[in-house]
Amino acid sequence: MTKTKTGDWLRLANDDIVVAVDAQQRQIYHLSCFHAQQAAEKLLKALLAERETIIPKVHSLMELYGLVVVTCPGLKEYKQSLQILDNYYIPTRYPDALPGSLEEGLPSAEDAAQAIGDVQELQEFIEKAISPTGSRTP
Repeated sequence: MTKTKTGDWLRLANDDIVVAVDAQQRQIYHLSCFHAQQAAEKLLKALLAERETIIPKVHSLMELYGLVVVTCPGLKEYKQSLQILDNYYIPTRYPDALPGSLEEGLPSAEDAAQAIGDVQELQEFIEKAISPTGSRTP
């Protein structure tokens, strides 16, 4: 089985951030929030790949957080943001998904701005946490 490279996860996460920003500019806020969640998922998986940990086929940011925070305690600062982003995985994609899962309905412009800001901060943190040799842990 081929291992996924850290850089591959980081590249795909960055692509999701680009799409999130584009969707925000087009006022498609639910897709902006969804792609912010996807970027966060890939960023957490990049940390797992960097630490040569098996990357589970899950989408829950909190489940991934639980796996990563053990070796990256600086991530604790992002727990609340990850909890909020985690809420955007299903309800932003399906109109009949889990009624009431987003109390206010679809995400607003403010939600999208917050989601993008949060994931960009996470991206900066994780990119600093990953060194070319994989030896640095925050």
